[in-house]
Amino acid sequence: MHSITLDGETDFDGWRTAARALAMNDVRPVDITWRVAGNAPDLFEELPSQPLPEIPPDATFNVPAKFVTLAQDAILHSDPNRFALLYRLLWRLKSNHELLDIATDPDVIQLNAMAKAVRRDEHKMHAFVRFREIGRERESHYVAWFEPEHHIVALAAPFFVRRFADMPWSILTPDLCAHWDGHEITFTPGVAKSEAPSEDRLEELWRRYYASIFNPARLKVKAMQKEMPKKYWQNLPEASLIKPLIAEAGQRTGDMIAEAGTEPHKPQKRLETAMRRKAKAHDKHHDDATDLDTLREEAAACRDCPLWKDATQTVFGEGPGHAEIMLVGEQPGDKEDLAGKPFVGPAGQMLDRALEEAGIDRRKVYVTNAVKHFKFVPRGKIRLHQKPNTPEIKACRQWYERELAAVRPALVVALGATAAQSVFGKITPINKNRGHVVDLDDGTRALVTVHPSYLLRLPDPDARAQEYKRFVADLKLAAGATRKAARVA
Repeated sequence: MHSITLDGETDFDGWRTAARALAMNDVRPVDITWRVAGNAPDLFEELPSQPLPEIPPDATFNVPAKFVTLAQDAILHSDPNRFALLYRLLWRLKSNHELLDIATDPDVIQLNAMAKAVRRDEHKMHAFVRFREIGRERESHYVAWFEPEHHIVALAAPFFVRRFADMPWSILTPDLCAHWDGHEITFTPGVAKSEAPSEDRLEELWRRYYASIFNPARLKVKAMQKEMPKKYWQNLPEASLIKPLIAEAGQRTGDMIAEAGTEPHKPQKRLETAMRRKAKAHDKHHDDATDLDTLREEAAACRDCPLWKDATQTVFGEGPGHAEIMLVGEQPGDKEDLAGKPFVGPAGQMLDRALEEAGIDRRKVYVTNAVKHFKFVPRGKIRLHQKPNTPEIKACRQWYERELAAVRPALVVALGATAAQSVFGKITPINKNRGHVVDLDDGTRALVTVHPSYLLRLPDPDARAQEYKRFVADLKLAAGATRKAARVA
């Protein structure tokens, strides 16, 4: 009898290593006991875990990629018998490589059901986590409580890193807790619900918003309850409104039908300001294009796209008027929008560190953005970054062209896809074009690399370290290209 102890409930690598060694030595499923370290053993189960048998040197064994994918999901299920089920399927796949295609097989049915339940639980966590604010202003932290059915916290956490990258948060669960500090995601043991915060000041605002978007004419109660089961209601601020809104739906729908039709909203005519003329890059005859202070003043009144309406201010470029290197970012973030200066937030700090390692003095670099206004969607107190679209990039390109004409740098470095689209005048993939200097039709020399905020969003520390090295290498290439241009000149 073989007794295998895994390091944790989600120890897929440990299970795979053990299962491979056991299967290679023809150990039958009935001769294996699986358990997790720290869990209480069965009453009649022997405690010691035996060493794995050595794999015969000439042994080979392959399984379909589909099995690996399903197993990675199913091992997150809460069923304690999942390890045995996965090994039983692995054992059977040795003699029947097409086993997973037998839709009526009981083991295959159970495997697919487990994987589906895990993915459904992940979706519910994405949909029903509600953060509460702890502290205020710069000291604020956002904490949520959730009770997953399966071991899906580590699986679901990257979604929240991407969606709430600019705010520090914690998701507490009885199983595992996830924490994000803006740079790195960490996990700690689960806690009791008493550790979670109570209602905060933002919840009444959220309830008013939920009530305002509730459409009684499109209400389907059964579909709503299926998508939002009652067990999740206890953690949702809007839950207290659901029953009253459902009860009033019939009356409100009747009132809407009885009301007279309204005229469509007529957009107000936009006030036209004195329009700046667009200067071609490197056109020395345009005096206003060579005066950065004048450009900054004109850009402050730009109304060529709707982004100005919600932004705090125009965030123009900053740096020496004749810098050798011009760095073009994508758009201002929350911190930049408030400060009125480019790259002063977390991405700017990452950029400063990388520039220093690359041997580039930030004070001698002109730094700007392809889009000069902050595009975002509000989430309570938080403003979440939104990617500018092509019309917005085109509307703002005149400012990049005029900055380029004024500064006349030896090299332009495009940081990210939006910047590359502005610099190259078309959608330009990053990975296919980075690593070398490109000569553009207008005489500009350009280099493409990632935006430093991309590095901040990477949840895996090893991947982030590797990508940071590539980013620094790109900046070193930029430094070398400008030194070479100076020697030629």
